[in-house]
Amino acid sequence: MSGSLKDGKKNKINLVLYWHMHQPEYRNLQNGEYNLPWTYLHTIKDYVDMVAHLEAVPAAKAVVNFAPVLLEQIEDYSEQLDAYLNHGSALRDPLLSALAEPDINKEAKNRLCLLKVCLRANEQRLIERFADFRKLAKMARVILAAPEMIAYYDDQFFSDLLVWYHLAWIAETVRRKDARIKALMDKGRLYTDDDRYLLIEIIYELISTLINRYKKLAEENRIELSMTPYAHPIVPLLLDIESAREAMPNVTLPTVKEYPDGKQRSLWHMQKGLETFQRVFGFLPHGCWPSEGSVSGDTVELLSECNVRWLASGETVLRNSLNASAMEAGECIHTPYQYADNNTVCFFRHDGLSDLIGFKYSDWHADDAVANLIHNVEKIAQANDSSNADADNPATIVSIILDGENAWEYYPENGFHFLSALYKKLSEHETINLTTYSQYLEQNAVTSKLTKMVAGSWVYGTFSTWIGEEDKNRAWDMLADAKRVYDQVMGSGRLSDEDRERAEIQLAICEGSDWFWWFGNNNPSASVQSFDQQYRIHLSNLYRILGKQVPEYLSRAFSRGNGSPAMGGVMLPGSNIE
Repeated sequence: MSGSLKDGKKNKINLVLYWHMHQPEYRNLQNGEYNLPWTYLHTIKDYVDMVAHLEAVPAAKAVVNFAPVLLEQIEDYSEQLDAYLNHGSALRDPLLSALAEPDINKEAKNRLCLLKVCLRANEQRLIERFADFRKLAKMARVILAAPEMIAYYDDQFFSDLLVWYHLAWIAETVRRKDARIKALMDKGRLYTDDDRYLLIEIIYELISTLINRYKKLAEENRIELSMTPYAHPIVPLLLDIESAREAMPNVTLPTVKEYPDGKQRSLWHMQKGLETFQRVFGFLPHGCWPSEGSVSGDTVELLSECNVRWLASGETVLRNSLNASAMEAGECIHTPYQYADNNTVCFFRHDGLSDLIGFKYSDWHADDAVANLIHNVEKIAQANDSSNADADNPATIVSIILDGENAWEYYPENGFHFLSALYKKLSEHETINLTTYSQYLEQNAVTSKLTKMVAGSWVYGTFSTWIGEEDKNRAWDMLADAKRVYDQVMGSGRLSDEDRERAEIQLAICEGSDWFWWFGNNNPSASVQSFDQQYRIHLSNLYRILGKQVPEYLSRAFSRGNGSPAMGGVMLPGSNIE
């Protein structure tokens, strides 16, 4: 088959926008209570905005990735809000419950905690933007500086603070169109119980309809949906911890040298992820974003065994792999690859373009940013004329891949102007073919071959974000300790079928990548402490399900953090080269 596109589009350069949506499991699976609110906050702001922008431009295309553990939490929020609104059941998220319940907790300790939570927002874009919220935040900081003054602040203050915090997190596309949100914002203060109930109803509407909105676009072939292994583990490290040395030869690794039964666990995450995705969307995905773009030769083989048609990873992974294969790099990232004799096609992130969106364009005028991005793509097109594609040369494809949720709060108005212009300009461009990976593969059968795949992730091409530091290594040893106990108990046959299933899920959550991302000195102390606590809760729950005593060390924090990275540590660039 010719590598060029059909129907007169052969001279267009192929461009994929690939957005990854992910939140770890914030629930305590023993009682269903959420320890952090980020899943529902990002849902009502970022996931809603991202689908709305795609809906608004019929010719737009994108690939959207959902971590299965995120899909389950979105479903859970929808179910608990439905139960609250229609049956009076209690909400299991403390922040959401505080907004919903007429009576605000009177205890000073709880009120101080509420103040801290309602200040967890981008200062410039989510607080300073709204005059009423800005005033409330200023008052909140006075109390936090002098906690004894909290007795002078009445319920109305806390009611208004809760409403404004959630209004700030409402999707910009909703803020501009929903008359109810406009009315609440215009009111500005002195919100009533009815106002708060209305806001809860709106939040329920946004969350409960979200998944079907993405599903509809996928069914119309306007987007492609893909998945990540179930609980977002770093699969190459589960398969072989020593694989970290391929890109970091001198790395200090944990005491554990091999994660017990890592291949079986990796396969479980893939199978459970596919099962969850199919249940939620009604079909199986063709593609996979391995957690954090983390790949290795063994990982590609595993995904190929699972009939994954394509995967994506980071640019530096490819460059390391080409170097190890003694192959010329050149314009390598604009080509699809197949590793060894595996069927899965590998696409690779353009770090420069992706990081411009993630880290630079937020301070630019939207039109200038989009024009600059298009100019860069046009330059790539000139250097890689797709008309040269033939039976031996793959058609050029550019992959812009990044987090679909955390970047936008650094943009004015949640990236509304940038994303609106981006989809419009790209979909109308005469020489850019906005496409999806599956659509590209339907029309382009030619790939390049890789003889070696150097293990790494989209972050720096290594696993340094998840392993190698003292605290990260300690977390791996804790996980391995729990896995050995898990294997012993599961092998004994003592657990009921229900408890075996609970143990499997709880172990999977412990194997997720996010805990390891946050551990260490580079991240802010508040975030590190939150994830340290969440990780220890998950491990402790696993021991309890297994009927074993929880190790004493899980009662103590082991990572505290003292860094101040860009964007609070929630995003990292693909390359550490400025």
